[in-house]
Amino acid sequence: MHGKSFLLELQRGAVLVSDGATGTNLQQRGLPAGVAPDEWVFDNPDAIVQLQREFVEAGSNIILTATFGGTSLRLKGSKSEGRAVELNEKAAALARQAAEPYGVFVGGSMGPVGALLKPYGPLEVDEVRQAYAEQAAALTRGGVDLLVIETQFALEEGRAALEGARQASHLPVVMSFSFDQGKRTMMGVKPSQVVNTFKELGVAAIGANCGKSLEFMEQIIAEMAALNSGIPLWAKPNAGMPRPGTSPAEYDTSPEQMAEAALRLVQAGAQIVGGCCGSTPGHIAAIAAAVRQA
Repeated sequence: MHGKSFLLELQRGAVLVSDGATGTNLQQRGLPAGVAPDEWVFDNPDAIVQLQREFVEAGSNIILTATFGGTSLRLKGSKSEGRAVELNEKAAALARQAAEPYGVFVGGSMGPVGALLKPYGPLEVDEVRQAYAEQAAALTRGGVDLLVIETQFALEEGRAALEGARQASHLPVVMSFSFDQGKRTMMGVKPSQVVNTFKELGVAAIGANCGKSLEFMEQIIAEMAALNSGIPLWAKPNAGMPRPGTSPAEYDTSPEQMAEAALRLVQAGAQIVGGCCGSTPGHIAAIAAAVRQA
């Protein structure tokens, strides 16, 4: 599988199923609270491959690398500081190991850098762009099929991430924002602004992940679809909200409820559906079964 195949699948109108959560599932398997999942790329790679393989066996067409926090900026102060290139290359190889027997796509996960750009924070656009370029290059060398810039909340960082990815890689790029304030991001960005900002920039898909609820995700995808941009839409909602007082966090949405929501998201216009926080292989199996019977 490769980037061109991913684009062809989208062009022919196929509904694709992405994977579920990395962090919350690894926490259920022993990742200590407060430890970033990407640390297990070095410390417990077998657990990552096992989880990714379970997503593939559940019906995922796309699995993401365990590199959400894998930019050099995000890794500052962690035990992986200075090892961004190595981490991303290895994480891509682990995902390939899980994917290749099944012929599914590997998406290189690129999450926020962990601080705001000027004038709201300390970061310059150039250093953010360079951090994403370094990550995109390493993921591409590691063998991913596409790049997934996810859980973004500021248009400026999203643009810098896309520019960095483009500098370093020829692969298709998905742009996904997190609307954690309902139908707005923490920086006040609306779904329509995301589409209007990125629709002319040649991204393979635009969408949303994480967020506040399944209901809000349906509204977000409907708002994006109403713009008729012609760009495929990506939707990876959380499995509801974590139950208060649970550690590791337990989420309140059943696989059946996630499957019903995935069908509604497809009806609203999403072409790629999956799950974010709290979404287990069981949730993904239910989603895959539902959208393939529709």
